[in-house]
Amino acid sequence: MPRVSREQTDRNRELIEAASARLFRERGFNGVSVADIMASANLTHGGFYGHFDSKDELASVACERAFDAALARWQSFVEANPLEQDFVAALAAHYFNRRQCDEPGTACPVISLATDIGRESDDKPVRGVYTRGVKAMVEMLLSFSHARRTKRARRAALAKLSLLVGAVTLARAMHDDPLSDEILEAAREHLRATVDED
Repeated sequence: MPRVSREQTDRNRELIEAASARLFRERGFNGVSVADIMASANLTHGGFYGHFDSKDELASVACERAFDAALARWQSFVEANPLEQDFVAALAAHYFNRRQCDEPGTACPVISLATDIGRESDDKPVRGVYTRGVKAMVEMLLSFSHARRTKRARRAALAKLSLLVGAVTLARAMHDDPLSDEILEAAREHLRATVDED
């Protein structure tokens, strides 16, 4: 049997990571098997263990990959919107729309993975990856505080992130009811009002 090149091995790993990052957000950690991931990557099940020791290891890698993409998106919003009001408006436009609700496989990992992370035991590496990702988002929200990095500013940042996550989580759960869009609109208005007050 011919040996797989290093380039092909790297490409296969990339396919596995991309498939798992999407599938875990769509179906949760327990709703996806190694066989599902490998099939989605168009690879054989047996090849998985040449890349990862366990599904737990892959879960942490997939979570990190999803956060890297989300944080890069947030950074692009920061760069395009030097004023906090504009940055928060960009976040609101990104989060409070049907895509975040209807396409969990590409949505923010804070939202799509929250329930699963809460069910993971403390020793699972994915918990640390998730926590670091959330903290990085809080830091981006705080970056507009500059000299006023007070307890109040931190709480405001935490509240903004919680509003982004909570509203989309509820709207996603109610996707088949008009209340879903109403929740998103109410959250958008409230977020805008909180920034104006800061």
